[in-house]
Amino acid sequence: MTVPSVLDLEHVSFSYPGASSAILEDVSLSVQPGEFLGIVGPNGGGKTTLLKLILGLLEPSSGRVRVNGRNPALARRQIGYVPQTATFLRDFPICVQEAVLLGRLGRTRLLGGYTAHDRRIAQQAMEKTEMLTLRRQPLGNLSGGQLQRALIARALASEPEVLILDEPTANIDLRGERDIFDLLKALQAEQTIIVVSHDIAFISKYVTRVACLNRTLICHSTEAATSAVIEQLYGKSVHVIRHAH
Repeated sequence: MTVPSVLDLEHVSFSYPGASSAILEDVSLSVQPGEFLGIVGPNGGGKTTLLKLILGLLEPSSGRVRVNGRNPALARRQIGYVPQTATFLRDFPICVQEAVLLGRLGRTRLLGGYTAHDRRIAQQAMEKTEMLTLRRQPLGNLSGGQLQRALIARALASEPEVLILDEPTANIDLRGERDIFDLLKALQAEQTIIVVSHDIAFISKYVTRVACLNRTLICHSTEAATSAVIEQLYGKSVHVIRHAH
């Protein structure tokens, strides 16, 4: 029996009003349950636009996007989204536990505060991301890697079927990058994961497939993501550097 995809894009194109050319052109993609997909591409290649289409924040100019067979705008609770750390206000007066509980909004009652179930789910999310001992720490006191783990825990607290991360290791050192991707690889056992990254050489050690996006999209197995493929994607000679840990 064929397992239904959790995400389907069928011949999706998108242009902003008044733009002379399309941001995305004829993009098709199917993501299976439990897959760990990496999306790479140059700046301006359409990665952010693609995420907005998947999240239901934009409508395609043509083609169709479906999350578990539904319009993304109707399936947002099934997606956990982790934004870039750089876009997050770190001086916001809130501790880790309070930030993670925000992931329960939309899943819990509107009045009367968080339930015992909400707090249990938040605690489980902090345990999975190894943030439980730091639950009382203000966000502003966290390192870059710890803050990213807190944001991942917040996304997990929404009990998503798909976890989407936009440049999760931006502004994090190499050791922190490895730790975050080790965590994501462990989460893959119970979670479908889509991660946007610039570092194709690094993520190819973790993901099951690489989707190369530069207006159009081509998927490769991690073994097929050669320097020739990357040169075609970025339009110039690029050296692939294998990180040693």
